[in-house]
Amino acid sequence: MRLIQGLAAVVLMGSTALASAEITGTVTAVSDYNFRGVSLSASDPALQGSIDWASESGFYAGAWASNIDYGDGFDGNIELDLYGGFAGEFSEGFGYDLGIVWYLYPDSSENRSRCRVAPPADPRDCEISDYPEIYAGVSWQWLELKQWYTNDYGGSDEDGWYTEANGTFELPADFGLNLHVGYNYGDVFDDTEFFDYSIGVSYTLGNFDLGLAWVATDLDRGDAAFSSDDVFNTQGRAIFSVSTTFPWGAE
Repeated sequence: MRLIQGLAAVVLMGSTALASAEITGTVTAVSDYNFRGVSLSASDPALQGSIDWASESGFYAGAWASNIDYGDGFDGNIELDLYGGFAGEFSEGFGYDLGIVWYLYPDSSENRSRCRVAPPADPRDCEISDYPEIYAGVSWQWLELKQWYTNDYGGSDEDGWYTEANGTFELPADFGLNLHVGYNYGDVFDDTEFFDYSIGVSYTLGNFDLGLAWVATDLDRGDAAFSSDDVFNTQGRAIFSVSTTFPWGAE
């Protein structure tokens, strides 16, 4: 908790750089809200939006929201993420990023349990819980490595770790190639630690970014806590997205 409070204080210090800050907003529509290989929208479309503040000094903060669907046993329909951090470069092309995210469920009447990570066989046995997560990442040219950690995953009082690697490549004619692999582990996952991975292509069309990705995990049908046809689906699936960032025409 002291570590989380310390990082939050560092983020707040960035308010002194407001004069040189930039504010942007992004709206995204996706065919499925994928979170580390798991569908959090019951394999249905989701509308997502964010507002971001970034300073030339490297401090940034923002808020992101999406509709969610955890099944009939949950009364929460919205996820709201508040985040902030500091990013910069060690040298040209070699960057870093440190920060904190707080996952909130403002329309959920309950705030307990571990359902976000390991839902039980009957989803009515748990509710959606708020929790914080810290992260640290480094990047070099097209490659990014990032480590995530929380000591209270889904309000479970158990720790959760997530290690990921991302590769982004520019292709001709405004196309792009995006590669991702991540590993979910820690006490909260118990015997359900797993990899998720994706490969996708993107295309810039005027003020809009279009994306199509194949997302999958190494879980099989025997891992019933995750693998279903809709709620918490972890099976291989194609996800389409379209997004735009405001203000248009900003450099």
